[in-house]
Amino acid sequence: MTSGEIPLENQVRKIRVGVIGVGYLGRFHAQKYAAMKDVKLVGVADIDAGRAEAVARECNTSYYAEYAELLDEVDAVSIVVPTVQHHEVATACLEQKIDILVEKPFTTTLEEADDLIAMAENEGCILQVGHLERFNPAVLAMKPLLTHPLFIEATRISVFKNRGTDVDVVLDLMIHDIDIILSIVDSPLQTIHTVGAPVITELTDIANARLIFANGCTANVTVSRISLDNIRRMRIFQPGTYLSVDFSTKEVMSVTLKKEEGQPVPVPQIHKQGFPERDTLELELTDFIANVRNRARPEVSGHEGRRALDVALQVVKQINENRARVEDMLAAGLAGSSAGRS
Repeated sequence: MTSGEIPLENQVRKIRVGVIGVGYLGRFHAQKYAAMKDVKLVGVADIDAGRAEAVARECNTSYYAEYAELLDEVDAVSIVVPTVQHHEVATACLEQKIDILVEKPFTTTLEEADDLIAMAENEGCILQVGHLERFNPAVLAMKPLLTHPLFIEATRISVFKNRGTDVDVVLDLMIHDIDIILSIVDSPLQTIHTVGAPVITELTDIANARLIFANGCTANVTVSRISLDNIRRMRIFQPGTYLSVDFSTKEVMSVTLKKEEGQPVPVPQIHKQGFPERDTLELELTDFIANVRNRARPEVSGHEGRRALDVALQVVKQINENRARVEDMLAAGLAGSSAGRS
């Protein structure tokens, strides 16, 4: 060994990574991987060859018009294609024993989710689902403060963007809060009450779901992708404590009541905690690479992705059924009015 050479046992093998689908979000995946010192971004793939070439040039890597050509070269991939293609692309990767991070929503059906989970377990592959908010510093700081949540109020509204409209707002936005709520409420979900409507697209653009758990906890979740503002926050009420989490500013505020001598009623104690700006996507992808390297079970594995998808699909189904009943009633009313005038 020559002077200055790193001993073999101290060298870290670079994980060979690819990104399949480099639209708006996939491009960011490629950028983050390209900047990681323990990762080699082998290439990116997209059905739009021009887009793939542009991202590849930006990230100093190779591009592929067919994702199958990339699979022989990588250890792991991010799958950032439209949801309807998740199962097909993930299956092709798992068949070649490639570890995968699949963007949310996990799949379009529970059957597809079950298929991928079983395949990953049989092949010994890492399967992580991209629920980004799990890596928000405010969410990580909130969890140690939780005791027994009794009421949760989540609001996630955003200005309209053309991306993400291949699914309705429940699968686009609400699923983030569903995943977080399911991770902090240790009780089976018993009842769901929903309302929602399309406004700009043909799918649901604004929705509310009330989730009631067996232990009495109730979560009220509101989402919209047609707002004039961007708001992402959650409020949690539990015995003796109120928590407020702002996902956008990455701040946590906790309010507790403390009895003080000479005071007839408890005095609120307010504690606010902010965090240095951290790139949440970078944290998520760094975690994925660590899971690949250490063969560790992801915190958001296929099982957690399926669980959130299950509830989200129930919300979607109930909203669609309610809307169909309203449309039938309106149609019947219009028909009755026409008959009365004739």
